[in-house]
Amino acid sequence: MADSQFRLLSERRFLPFFVTQALGAFNDNVYKNALLLVATFDTAAYTAIDPVLLTQLGNGVFILPFVLFSGLAGQLADRFDKAVVMRIVKACEVGIMALAGVGFAIHNIWLLLLALFLMGSHSTFFAPAKYGCLPQVLVADELVGGNALLEMGTFVAILLGQVLAGVFAAAHRLSVLVGGLFSIALAGLLVSLLIPSMPRAARGLRIDANIARSSLDNLKAAAADRTVFLAILGVSWFWFYGALVVAQLPLFAKVALHGTEEVFTELLLAFSVGVGVGSMLCERLSGRRLEIGLVPLGSLGLTVFGIDVFFASPTAAPTALMDPWDILATGFGRHILVDFTLIGLFGGLYIVPLYALMQHRTRSDFVSRVVSANSIWNAIFMVVAALFGALLLKRGATIREVLLVGAILNFAVTAFIYARVPEFLLRFLAWLVTRVLYRLTVTGLENVPATGPALVVCNHVSFADALVLSAAVHRPMRFVMEASIFKIPLVNLVFRGMKAIPIAPASEDRTVREAAFAQVLAELRGGALVCIFPEGRLTADGTIGAFRPGLMRIMQEHPVPVVPVALSGLWGSAFSRRYRGLARLVPRRLWARIGVAIGAPVQPSAVTPEALHDAVAVLRGARA
Repeated sequence: MADSQFRLLSERRFLPFFVTQALGAFNDNVYKNALLLVATFDTAAYTAIDPVLLTQLGNGVFILPFVLFSGLAGQLADRFDKAVVMRIVKACEVGIMALAGVGFAIHNIWLLLLALFLMGSHSTFFAPAKYGCLPQVLVADELVGGNALLEMGTFVAILLGQVLAGVFAAAHRLSVLVGGLFSIALAGLLVSLLIPSMPRAARGLRIDANIARSSLDNLKAAAADRTVFLAILGVSWFWFYGALVVAQLPLFAKVALHGTEEVFTELLLAFSVGVGVGSMLCERLSGRRLEIGLVPLGSLGLTVFGIDVFFASPTAAPTALMDPWDILATGFGRHILVDFTLIGLFGGLYIVPLYALMQHRTRSDFVSRVVSANSIWNAIFMVVAALFGALLLKRGATIREVLLVGAILNFAVTAFIYARVPEFLLRFLAWLVTRVLYRLTVTGLENVPATGPALVVCNHVSFADALVLSAAVHRPMRFVMEASIFKIPLVNLVFRGMKAIPIAPASEDRTVREAAFAQVLAELRGGALVCIFPEGRLTADGTIGAFRPGLMRIMQEHPVPVVPVALSGLWGSAFSRRYRGLARLVPRRLWARIGVAIGAPVQPSAVTPEALHDAVAVLRGARA
């Protein structure tokens, strides 16, 4: 428990904030889903507007405040104490729930839509303070676990809200339900008073009341860092896909499955449970570190199980009205529920690392404004998703066909992103190698400098060495690779994506060698972490060969600390030179233990090839 993310739930720096957020998400979703159920199943009692149009209108009304007010919300959260901002937002929620109760009591759809707009505004101002406070109250290796808990708590709250909304909608007791929501909003306000005060991230920031200009400024701030911007686009794409799927669920339950209101709740239950489970798996699968390699795995699952929903769904709706138990009694019903659960699970694996990446890579005084920019992009993508879904339906597409198009589009968009930014796929390969093919143990990770230039020297055991080291060390590294290995088909694609630096002996290609030294020096001068394999080639017998003197040239031209690293356990694997030809294809030592041992940095004045060779040999012996 001490090493688990759940320990955060016992600490005041996290628990009151977590409960406040969960209560807000609960209210948001009970109210929103109750209104959507009214629009779909009980429209005549409230309005003459077409249910499909009213559903899309409700989604648009909820999302609109994110576009309008996110810029201002981000500035307020950076300028003032985030705890105070959250308390003010929660106080407003109490009044909004009272307004919603009146709307249900008098069956006034326009009053209900106004309350929905205000709840969207409530979420807009809460989000930058919510996500912006995590880097302030959590240390770096708690970010993934904290975000996972946050997403899990949010989706559990969503789940409970959806269940209650469905139950009370079916019983036509919505006024009673919203009365309860008023009490929950009041409880959220009281819990928010326990959130500890936080330092102001940007005390001197001038608040710009011009919502267009403030939003534009925040978008520019987020776009300044390419990695952060890509994380935002990745998160926003998830909300496009999620909005497209969730927006169709009421009609999918009613039209495609001929189900009751409770069937819609059952589908949302499956999806929400999946997201919660996927979010909680992130910390375990990532080894309590920021692991963007889970993002491609998540996107693949979204596509595979999204497509499977199409094939699992009946081509013609059942003739008899189906309740949740009827769905569970049919083969196609159980299949669909599993699909939606797995869509949610892989969605959790996809989105948690992206949120953590966005927070980790952003300056502390800009976090809330970057989160607000994320909210704007999320809203834009969700609006486009709503319009896209409405257009497909208007053109005659069935609900199941809309879901199929979304899954295929997810594959196309994510494939394009990974082709442009191969780091995601490379991190996935590194994660796959060290978590599926092997069991990796890392020691001495604290010896890698958190910032600034350093040279890593390591024994060269296998073709997978660079992937293993990438998975073991938190900081990005530039690898210097033997040119002959760099040219191997397919392997070459991986090394190019890693931006590896090919090198060759002067006797083979002096031009390549000089270009490699020049690039290494440029990387070090730029503050990067560079890894070289001083043996010059893969080991042929498992021993550590003599270290070549080329590293001394680097030390003479640009002295930096040198970190000795030893790999163990990879010799004898299919990636090593122990096996050749068809023998490589035979699995050996599946899930074998491998190790990365990192020694203390050696200062430039003490660096010699012999001393580093001995240091690496000692580290490997300690691991063995």
